[in-house]
Amino acid sequence: MKKGLFLIVLTVFLTAFLASCGSYYKITEPTTQKVYYATDIDKVDSGAVSFKDEITQKKVTIQNSEISEISKEEFNLKTAK
Repeated sequence: MKKGLFLIVLTVFLTAFLASCGSYYKITEPTTQKVYYATDIDKVDSGAVSFKDEITQKKVTIQNSEISEISKEEFNLKTAK
């Protein structure tokens, strides 16, 4: 019984921990210097990237981009409303 409870508690803890360990990205469009922030990026077959901009909450696809992984703190600071 104690082993089962321990496994349940461990599973809940690991799930919560892994959910908080996501990646955060700053995406810059070089030609316009427009900056976007996202937590997930999809690469399209044509070489473009597609993502949901966390500031506007809109889906964005850009052909040419510079992508930097940033800290959670910087992401939260830039996307705070």
